[in-house]
Amino acid sequence: MSQMEAGAPMPSWAIEALAGPGFCSVTRTEQELSVVGPAELVPPETLAMRDWACFWLHGPFDFDETGILAALLNPLAKAGVGIFAVSTYDTDYILVKQANTELAIRVWRDAGHGIDGAH
Repeated sequence: MSQMEAGAPMPSWAIEALAGPGFCSVTRTEQELSVVGPAELVPPETLAMRDWACFWLHGPFDFDETGILAALLNPLAKAGVGIFAVSTYDTDYILVKQANTELAIRVWRDAGHGIDGAH
């Protein structure tokens, strides 16, 4: 995941990430341009956080359903696992540092959640 200034043009590597397979999210706000996607596409000189594992929640979920993310994030918080979450129209994605992947899976299983894998 990388962060650029709000008015920055969309970098070519982000366009490549959007066109390719796998998870990619681009968000522009008044404060920043944020790109979450394959780390291998991000140039080394770009401000980025690397080494994240991405889990997706089996959706779609109705917009009036509550507590979905909380049910998964609260156990991680209690275990001291930091997260980065991204929501889409149909579902939610939870990213954890790769070093915490096995811990996150164990925490979720202990909380009664089924885990199919990470990508």
